[in-house]
Amino acid sequence: MQSATTPPPISQLLTFRPKLQTFQSKTPTLFITPTMASVSGFETRVKPLLALSNSSSSSAITASDDGFVTLIEYLGKGGGIGVNDDLVILIDHIQYACKRIAALVASPFNYSIGKQMDLPISGSDRDAPKPLDILTNEIILSSLQKSGKVAVMASEENDAPTWISDDGPYVVVTDPLDGSRNIDASIPTGTIFGIYKRLEELDDLPTEEKALLNSLQSGNKLIASGYVLYSSATILCITFGSGTHAFTLDRSTGDFILTNPSIKIPPRDTV
Repeated sequence: MQSATTPPPISQLLTFRPKLQTFQSKTPTLFITPTMASVSGFETRVKPLLALSNSSSSSAITASDDGFVTLIEYLGKGGGIGVNDDLVILIDHIQYACKRIAALVASPFNYSIGKQMDLPISGSDRDAPKPLDILTNEIILSSLQKSGKVAVMASEENDAPTWISDDGPYVVVTDPLDGSRNIDASIPTGTIFGIYKRLEELDDLPTEEKALLNSLQSGNKLIASGYVLYSSATILCITFGSGTHAFTLDRSTGDFILTNPSIKIPPRDTV
């Protein structure tokens, strides 16, 4: 008569570890692993892959000591054609406004602002402004006024362009928050902007007329244009006529970091 098989000790069952086969990833590493920055806690620093060697302006742009290139550093080191100090100041104020909008859109405490409230609209007027549209429009306008570099702002939220300053060298056209009706469904929204030079030959015209004519310039006269996408990440894409570059907001520092230089549509792909 055969004896019953003795089961293995419980200690062996608890220490059993299956042997897993590992495979080497074929995807290039884009990020470094987190490191301990202080005794009090951990600080995660995500470093983007700076493929500047493929950028048309790579000879003029070098990464800082920590491997990052911020938006303002990029502009200050010759990252765009015809970028002068006045334009850098203007872009700096635009990016600040977009950071405020990103925080506003993402905050659960401001969720109700995105809903239609107490505004007289007709049943067919689906594009009537919402409180969030009005608030973001005021944020953009305030930043442009404080920059001291803008003569006119033309916004989708205003019936007519707003004259800001007689000596501002630039004209800004914008949609402060495109897709604001998507807020309730957590669908991405964005800010769209374009920058022209002020037409000095129109300076002697009445304010309303020169504001309108400055805002109706042809698209081929744009000196810069871009958009900011508010989603799981906040991404600013901008061009100065020499390529399109994407900067991702690092929420730990408040800086837009160059993550995708010289974005191009592939000549052919699977889609």
